[in-house]
Amino acid sequence: MVLEDYFDFLDDSDIRVKGTRIGIETILYEHLHGSQTPAAIADRFPALTLEQVYATITFYLRNENSMRAYLANWLEHGRKAREQQAQNPSDAVRRLRHLKAEQQAAGSAAIGRQGE
Repeated sequence: MVLEDYFDFLDDSDIRVKGTRIGIETILYEHLHGSQTPAAIADRFPALTLEQVYATITFYLRNENSMRAYLANWLEHGRKAREQQAQNPSDAVRRLRHLKAEQQAAGSAAIGRQGE
């Protein structure tokens, strides 16, 4: 089997493990940044076989320069998305933040009453 046969190349920023919805960035991030072993990654993601995890790591090693750029773009995309979400929270997030603030205020008031 050719190494590339393990993957679906949807576009330049979206490479998935064939037969799954798992992007190679997920495996590579766990391995490179999370220091997870291939076996631990396969255990964490039941849709993956150990062979697919090793194929992904091998693909990274054979294409290290382009894969570093791929991961950097993925990380930057995630950073921008989190920044945008923080600046424009959904109504649900605003409600949850409001509830949390109310709970914290109630907790602070209860602690204040105990000290009286």
